[in-house]
Amino acid sequence: MSDPARLNDSVHLNDSVPPGAPLPPAGLGEAFRQRGLGASSGFGVRPAVIVVDFSLGFTDPASPLGAPADAPYDDALRATRTLLDALRVRELPVAFTTVSYPDGPHEAAHFLAKVPSLALLRDGSRWAQLDPRLGARPAEPVWIKRFASAFFGPPLHDWLRAQRADTLIVCGATTSGCVRATVVDGLQHGYRVIVPRSCVADRAESPHQASLFDMNAKYADVLSLEDVLAQLPSPDPAAAPPTSPTPLETP
Repeated sequence: MSDPARLNDSVHLNDSVPPGAPLPPAGLGEAFRQRGLGASSGFGVRPAVIVVDFSLGFTDPASPLGAPADAPYDDALRATRTLLDALRVRELPVAFTTVSYPDGPHEAAHFLAKVPSLALLRDGSRWAQLDPRLGARPAEPVWIKRFASAFFGPPLHDWLRAQRADTLIVCGATTSGCVRATVVDGLQHGYRVIVPRSCVADRAESPHQASLFDMNAKYADVLSLEDVLAQLPSPDPAAAPPTSPTPLETP
């Protein structure tokens, strides 16, 4: 049984939840806690961030894959940029993934049969490019993946080991899809996994909130951005300040 002193209060997920958003049934969080779910794994010594699929195919409202007009990704992009710049000034590892597919036969044919709209994300297309508001830097890896998890295809595990990272902070889209798959695989690869709830987004609120609740109960610590920033190591005073964020106009 988990030590009750280390239970993660975020299992209730009431902090920073939009008004009117669907929440787990009353008392479910406490029921999970009584059964030893929702403990906190905490931060290690050296965190890294993986930003999952914040490409224009998902973040641009003009894309068929994008969020509906009443659920834009702008807030999540803004929060993610804040987190990225905090890691950059500390010279901590940052990496990105984007989904795209080649023309002709390839290994993800069955995935595309299940989600045909993903075929929009063709290799070299605008939709497969990272949203420029993230301010990706030349030294920060951008990996192409064909499936949900950032660990399936990209060399994420090897890169994290080379960076001596013991904690993986997961941002991006979608909460119920590629973010969740990456979180589960991150835990299974031996990392402490952190999800800043304001840095992930989905097409609809119900799967977003349900996935946050379930990930927090079993696979990750779901925290506010403020709590994540407070857990980062102090920056090196000699480190260069981050560049100014790109204005958050629609790309």
